[in-house]
Amino acid sequence: MSELNQTEASNARRRGLTLIAAAAVLAGLGWGGWHWWHGRHQQATDNAYVAGNVVQITPQLAGTVVAIQADDTDYVKAGQVLVRLDPADARVALEQAQAQLAQTVREVRTLFANNSTLSAQVKTREADVARAQAELARAQDDVNRRSPLVANGAVGKEEFQHATAQLAAARSTAAAAQSALQAAREQLAAGQTQTDGISPEQHPQVLRAAARVREAHLAVQRADVVAPVDGHIAKRGVQIGQRVQAGAPLMTLVSLNQLWVDANFKESQLQALRIGQPAELEADVYGQKVVFHGTVVGLGAGTGSAFALLPAQNATGNWIKVVQRVPVRISLDPKELAEHPLRVGLSMEVTIDTADQSGKSLADVPRTAAGVSTSAPESQQKQADADVARIVSAGLGRKVAMRMDAPGQAGAAVAHP
Repeated sequence: MSELNQTEASNARRRGLTLIAAAAVLAGLGWGGWHWWHGRHQQATDNAYVAGNVVQITPQLAGTVVAIQADDTDYVKAGQVLVRLDPADARVALEQAQAQLAQTVREVRTLFANNSTLSAQVKTREADVARAQAELARAQDDVNRRSPLVANGAVGKEEFQHATAQLAAARSTAAAAQSALQAAREQLAAGQTQTDGISPEQHPQVLRAAARVREAHLAVQRADVVAPVDGHIAKRGVQIGQRVQAGAPLMTLVSLNQLWVDANFKESQLQALRIGQPAELEADVYGQKVVFHGTVVGLGAGTGSAFALLPAQNATGNWIKVVQRVPVRISLDPKELAEHPLRVGLSMEVTIDTADQSGKSLADVPRTAAGVSTSAPESQQKQADADVARIVSAGLGRKVAMRMDAPGQAGAAVAHP
């Protein structure tokens, strides 16, 4: 009976070991199949962090802070006023520039009007010359007609002398008229050199005064420090009443709707990475519950140590090889980013599917459009142009529209009667 029990136990042990071996084989086959079809095409790293556009808010001119209209964690829109500087000095300079422009426009308008007057004077002098030439011709005919008659006594000497005196007077009058005509023509030419080929609103003096108005107008507007893009305020350092200089950092603006991930892969992993490959990302802040999807948009041009503040000096006696890492930029799905917001600097775990290696390892096409831009300065320039057009039109007594040659750049003024 004991031998039978031992045989059954031995058989049961053998069946158990067989099942375990079969399960191990199946697990190995399953893992091998997964690795062949999927696992070998993945490159992963946990050395990845969220990055974004961190914009330093700085004033364009010096001034005293009179208002702070945004604080840490606040959301702001592009063009929203963040900090106000005292605009008193800038407004005084603007009023002076506006007055100078108005005076210059009227002086130029007078210059054009004087040219019209000089042109009329030239026509008057030309008529005087023609009249004097006619009188001279008549006096010359009288002298020529009486000259042969003096010898036979048909014309008296006194009458002939009187005709000769009239001829001399006519010659003097004609010469004086010719001199006056020449002087008028010179004055007209001198005036036309300052007005030919241009309208009053295109005159250099007007353009110079208009540029001063634009400069002063921008100074007034730049007393309000505005947000260049949408984002959240972080690291505010400015205080009320503080005297700040141009370019001094006031606060930081982070655009959380334009984030990406910089994943630092080992140099041994770069062989399979290509631009355009899909990636899955997990953020420590959300855990495995949330999976972000992204795309490789570029590989770094060097390792992190190559751009470090203190690069490694490997040509030393105690050199130890350290595996280098290269940053790989991964874009995020904007919809997923809106549903699950991230912050700059958060840790991520990145897995890239390298099955498709048809892409390039380095970008070879230059960027054609601006990655990040702001339209805030354009609105300031348009307001300055509108102010200039108003002053010029008032000085000329007609409507003047400032034509814009390019965004933020004023072109020539177009006058309308």
